[in-house]
Formats: sequence, C-alpha cells, structure tokens
Amino acid sequence: MTQFKHFYDAGQGEPQPGGGLKSAYFIYGGEYMSFQMSRDSEMIYRGSTFGKEILDPDCPPIWHSTACRVADMDDYDFANNGGKYYYNRTAAPNRDMLGDAVSFMESGEASIITSSGMAAISTTLLTNLKTGDHILSSKSIYGETIELMDGLLKNMGIVTDYADFTDLDDVRAHITPETKILYTEIISNPLIRVTDIDAISAIAKEIGALTVVDNTFSTPFVIRPLEHGADIVIHSLTKFFGGHSDITGGSITASKAIIDRMNPNFLLLGGCMDPNTAWLALRSIRTMKLRVERQMENAAKLADALSKDGRVRYVNYPTMSCHPQHELAERLLTKGCGPMLSFRVEDSREKVNAFIRALSMVQYLGTLGGYRTSLAHPATAFRNEFTPEQLKAMGLEEGLIRISVGIEEPEDIIGDIVNALSVFDA
Repeated sequence: MTQFKHFYDAGQGEPQPGGGLKSAYFIYGGEYMSFQMSRDSEMIYRGSTFGKEILDPDCPPIWHSTACRVADMDDYDFANNGGKYYYNRTAAPNRDMLGDAVSFMESGEASIITSSGMAAISTTLLTNLKTGDHILSSKSIYGETIELMDGLLKNMGIVTDYADFTDLDDVRAHITPETKILYTEIISNPLIRVTDIDAISAIAKEIGALTVVDNTFSTPFVIRPLEHGADIVIHSLTKFFGGHSDITGGSITASKAIIDRMNPNFLLLGGCMDPNTAWLALRSIRTMKLRVERQMENAAKLADALSKDGRVRYVNYPTMSCHPQHELAERLLTKGCGPMLSFRVEDSREKVNAFIRALSMVQYLGTLGGYRTSLAHPATAFRNEFTPEQLKAMGLEEGLIRISVGIEEPEDIIGDIVNALSVFDA
C-alpha cells in the first residue's frame, strides 16, 4: 500500500503540492493524522493528476468534470460567490472561454452561454419580464419565438403585440405603459427584412424599455447591435458560430449589470451548455470570419442570378435595388448583408417538392448557418404550429424557399439551384 504525501491546508501554512491528492495526511486539532489507503481505494484516485506544468496549450483542453474539489466550508463559500470553479452548471472553464470570445465579438461586457438558441431567448424573456408586462415584437421573427410569446409567456400573464418594425409609426402605435421589451431581429427570418436598430433602440430608451435583438441571421460580422443602442443580443450558436452542423447552443450578451441580474435565474432554469459543445463552438469561431465573408459573397452572387431568372417571382436580399429596405441596408449593413436569402417561386407544393428533389448538391436541412449550402421551406417548418391563414399573414407562402448559402464555389451553388428550377418550366 502507498502512503500519499499531499497536505490538506487548513490555514496552518503547510505546503500543498499542486495538483496532488487530498488523502493520506490531514490535519485534525492542529496535528497531523495519517493513514494508509488500501490498494483498491488507491486505484480509484490514481491517474487523476499530472506531474508537469502545463502553460497555455495552443489548443485548450476540455474540462468534462462536473465538479472540482473544495478544501473546506470557507473555500466552498469562496467558490459559491464566484471565486473558483466547483460545479459545472454554476460555472465551467470551456463555457467561460466561449463567453469571453462571444462578448468580444458582440462588443459586450459579459455573456451567458446556453444549451440552445431557444434557451437563450426563453432565459432572456423569463428573467426580464413579470406578470402584467408587455412585449412589443417585430412581426418578422423566428416562428418558435412567436410560439413562446403566444404560449408560455401568455399563460404567465405577459402580453405580446406584434408590429411592423420597418414602420416606426406602427412601432410607436403599439407601445403601452407596460411595454418593457422591444424584441426584434435586424435581418429577419425568413423574409430578410431589415430593421433600423438605431431608431428602434432610441424608441426603447424613450420609454425605459430594453431592446433585445436576435442577431443570429446577421452575425457580428454584419452588425453588432450593442454598438447601435441595443441592450441585449441573443444568438443561436448552433448556426453560423458553430458553422459545421455539429453543435447546439446559444448566447446572451449584454452589460455586466444585466448579465449579473440574469445569471441567478439562468442557473435555476438550467439551460447551460456542456463542455464539449463549448469547446467545439470556440474552435469554430476561429474560422468564422473566413466562412461568413465567403458566404456573404456567395449570397450576393446567388441573389443576383436568381433575380434574373424568369421562374423566380422575387428575391429577398438587401443588396437588390428592389428590396424595400435597400437604402437602409446600404447605410446600416456596411460590411455585407448576411449569408441568408429567400426567394419565391410558383405556389405549388408539388412543384416545390420536385425542385427540392432535383437538387444535387444543396441539402434540405432543418437548420442553417453551416459551411455547406442548404435550404428550408418555411411554411412546412411551421405547418403544425400555425394555420394556413396565419402562415400567409406571416409571409410564409407555399412558394417561399429560404437558402443558407455555404462556402462552395458560387458557380456550383447557382448551377445546382438554377438547374433544379427547370421543374417550373412546365
């Protein structure tokens, strides 16, 4: 049997070798007591530590451990007040590293990293609202956000109204004394409408409300909403941040004061990201600028090609001179208009299905933001949640197709889609 030589420091100033085990020697009543650990017990502890110093590895490790040792109750109090890591849900190194990167990218002071984009949205709304409060939301937002507002939040006595956020008079007309949040996307999903975030943020400040922006579609490489007066920025990290269709996650970025206020409820709601996913997301961020810039270049070329195709009724992309917010986009989105576009063809389920089947390279996926080009059919995505009349009112026509543009050669993307459009010739 082995007798370990690691010291438990109870404030006696004794040595404490780094990374060793708290085992054979400990202090009791100011004196050292010792025992010998059995071989079977020792087997449980062996291999838990490493003997050489590791300083800033080029690729950070993944800390899978759900807990870290604490020395005593005083040390636990220190940890429980943010002094050190001790329990994964409360704080975790990989999650904090990712949060630091996201905060920098969005020009925020702090971030909460969540298990999904919807966890980020629900945490933000549930934390900043109470019964009797009012949300004024853009009509053009992610469908499941509408479900959350019209379902769970409504049942809690939180009222949501929807306005055309491209019409500032309509926004002002829907404000009530109870309005606490103005909620919007800057480039909307899936109609690619552009919101004047400077003007919306100014209106929110006039009434003492928070401006919350879902910036998933835009990404920080198009616009950083906090620099335009927004208070909270949300992302589905599943999309362009991940970029490889292999993670699910979300983020909330704001001032430190807002994040500190939200964090206790975030911990209670439990929507934290696991360490492996956080590691993958941080890895993907390193190439995000390269990917998104290429995707935006390809999107502009695809939009131009589709606009010249007689089988396409219209294209939703802000670089197009016919886009209703083209001038606003030129002023606001100076770095590009994002990697997402949508277009409308004949409103025939049969022909749209034939178009999807005729594609060779472009994939039909229930997500977006990957490095490969994919499409979605928005009306189908929400057919179970909304009536046909509601879908049409939301602009989700049967012929509307959304494209998440990838990094392939632009000629290949255009060729595949244009070739498949031949199903509309008949």
